[in-house]
Amino acid sequence: MPAKVYTDKDADLGVLKKKTLAVLGFGSQGHAHALNLKESGCKVIIGLYEGSKSIAVAKEKGFEVVTTAEAVKRADVIFVAIPDTKQPAAYKKDIEPNLTPGKTLLFSHGFAIHFKTIVAPKNVNVILVAPKGPGHIVRRQFVEGKGVPALIAVFQGGKDAKKVALAWAKGVGGTRAGVIETSFKEETETDLFGEQTVLCGGASALIQAGFETLVEAGYQPEMAYFECLHELKLIVDLMNEAGISGMRFSISETAKWGDVSVGPKIIDPSVKKRMKQALKDIQSGKFAKGWVNEYNNGYKKYNALLKAGEKHQIEKTGERLRGLMPWMKKRSVKGAQASY
Repeated sequence: MPAKVYTDKDADLGVLKKKTLAVLGFGSQGHAHALNLKESGCKVIIGLYEGSKSIAVAKEKGFEVVTTAEAVKRADVIFVAIPDTKQPAAYKKDIEPNLTPGKTLLFSHGFAIHFKTIVAPKNVNVILVAPKGPGHIVRRQFVEGKGVPALIAVFQGGKDAKKVALAWAKGVGGTRAGVIETSFKEETETDLFGEQTVLCGGASALIQAGFETLVEAGYQPEMAYFECLHELKLIVDLMNEAGISGMRFSISETAKWGDVSVGPKIIDPSVKKRMKQALKDIQSGKFAKGWVNEYNNGYKKYNALLKAGEKHQIEKTGERLRGLMPWMKKRSVKGAQASY
């Protein structure tokens, strides 16, 4: 049975009108939620740690900025827009001591609650509002009068908590596109699985392997870049707009035949078997435990793997070729981290 899709008519912004909303962090999702809610007529304050680089940015956007602890004290609904690995320490130091009965903790990803790196008291509501897109898209779509589809979930709190989740989703533009109810468990496990096996990990590894195969066979790296990375966006855009069959409708017969006859030999049952193992590691908490340990040990392996990726030949080739494309927005990833 298809999931119910909630739209504007199902959500009441009035639920938030007399409440103070705190956004803890002003990074990708934090800034988008804060600005969209403010422009939806809600009272929003920003909570940041002392010395945060985001303080000046948030003030420049017209927000009152206070410490994380003060924001939790003053707010009725608290959006924890802090990286997953940093949430437990912030919760212990600034959030938990200032929670009182009836307050609502809101997350855009269920990691901390589902894997119990944060255990909230039973007398507060715990909800999730997760737009299915990065913060800058959530903001851009809202400004254009549109919205990004979103998920909501209630971990504890009942009907009133669900009303707050729907109202928040409406305030950030989610109900303009459509909102689907899920659970913290489902959102967390499917989100991690998608990131690891398809969207980020799977796609990155597939692109690099294809590039390396062509270069090692003696083809120019520029040709390998165009065929294995650059044109991928065109194909993904077609899938996004019309599904896999719709994409196939738009490509040549030769490409279609290669798709349906060779693709399954590359991404074969052994890949799906390893995907199932990755899912088991997520479901059992093994991945979460390893990620938390990596953070606690200073991100050593994480940083080493990222640096190795930055040195891959595909990056230098791509940087040069993107310089020939004036229509493409240039982005530097050097030292880029979500600010909170």
